[in-house]
Parts: sequence; C-alpha cells; structure tokens
Amino acid sequence: MLMHKGLGLDRFNALPRTSAVHALYECCGHVTWSERLADARPYSDRDALLATAAVEILALSRDDLDRSFDSVAREPVSERTAQELARITRDRIEGMLGPLIGYPEY
Repeated sequence: MLMHKGLGLDRFNALPRTSAVHALYECCGHVTWSERLADARPYSDRDALLATAAVEILALSRDDLDRSFDSVAREPVSERTAQELARITRDRIEGMLGPLIGYPEY
C-alpha cells in the first residue's frame, strides 16, 4: 500500500525533494529512478510524469530491473521486463496522484 496516496500533481510538484523521492520510490523501488523523476519536476501534467517515468525505466540495467521487481513483489507480474515494470509503476503513480485534482486536505 502506498503511503503517498491521492496527492494530486500540484502537491506532488511542490513536495520537498526528499519527500518526492520517497513517494516515487514507493512506485518503482529504485532510488536513482526516483531521484531523476523528482529532479525533473515540475511536471506540466500527468502524461509528462508518466512519459518520463517510462523513459527512465527503459534506461535501467537488467540488475536494476530485477531489484525493482523484488520491491514490487506483491504485484501480479506476467514477466520481468521493462514494459511490465512500466505498467506496474504507471498504476502506482496513478494511485499516488489520485483524482486529477487530488483529494481535499483535511
């Protein structure tokens, strides 16, 4: 389960770097990938974030992919490929962001 759930893109873009890295790490389980995405903020829209996430997953080495898969072991995995990790990560990023406007703050 994600700790960072329903942030909305604006709040995600405004997070301190360490919090953004942590939120992204929950989505993929790779520190360098998370840092690269956090450092590329702000994202203009979800599609920009998801596209960057997919490109950075394709840049991972085989060992990095394996480590990331080990961290998302609770997810159903059909095969241990970059494309499958991108699918899992996309779903987790969507959960992290939540609805387009995010959930209200209480």
